Amino acid sequence: MYGIVDQNKIDEINILNATKLALKIAIEGLETKPDVIMVDALNNIDTCGIPYISVIKGDAKNYCIAAASIIAKVTRDRIMRQWDEIYPIYGFAKHKGYGTAEHIRMIKENGPCSLHRKSFIKNFV
Repeated sequence: MYGIVDQNKIDEINILNATKLALKIAIEGLETKPDVIMVDALNNIDTCGIPYISVIKGDAKNYCIAAASIIAKVTRDRIMRQWDEIYPIYGFAKHKGYGTAEHIRMIKENGPCSLHRKSFIKNFV
């Protein structure tokens, strides 16, 4: 199970709080609740009453956290490839929405689309 928070919500509550919200969404979607949740360097999170352990650099120290990180990256990459079909001019399939020089250049040349976070583009548009 995973949680997804859209760009509008990220702009509203910031990227850190959106990460925490996505975690809560994922937990709420679990059919079987775990005894403990391990997270990569997050604190003050709502884990729906389930105890959690926050591990600094957890993706390098814990296989479960590392696996979750990989699943998150692969899921995001798949979503960005789908968006690339709708907005091919931005090259989402290539840079996956990260702030690469090419991505920033495409925004400057074409303006932002509905996917771009206002908090992301404010520094260069």
